[in-house]
Amino acid sequence: MYSLDTVVEGQESSSVLPDALAGDKLLMIVHGNTVAGVDLSQLKPESVQITEGANGRSIQLTLPPSQVFATTLDEAKSRVYARDTGLFVSADPNLETQVRTKAQLQLQQAALSDGILSSAAKNAQVAVTAMLEGLGFAHVEVR
Repeated sequence: MYSLDTVVEGQESSSVLPDALAGDKLLMIVHGNTVAGVDLSQLKPESVQITEGANGRSIQLTLPPSQVFATTLDEAKSRVYARDTGLFVSADPNLETQVRTKAQLQLQQAALSDGILSSAAKNAQVAVTAMLEGLGFAHVEVR
């Protein structure tokens, strides 16, 4: 899991009037989490090779690629920091929703840039290797 706090801005402007009269600007501080892992339900029979040898059973397993499962905002830790609305317009109720959507995309991109998929793959290899060793395989290779 990857957690991040960030500031996200959203803005709507009029093509005719200046923002002081017809603009709507929102600044949010958001906290969110991105969860990534390996979906073992995508494991195919040809990805598993078990052999019997003089030194015991061996297993070679190729894991499916890691993937992002979800990116969510923590509403308890996210808040509107500032809102500036022009004199001739009311606050657009959809702007906050748009900013939250933008924040989710930014959080997911930050997690991807920081290597969450690589970390998820390594963690899956370690966990699956330990599980297979616990099941009694003498030699375990997980890729």
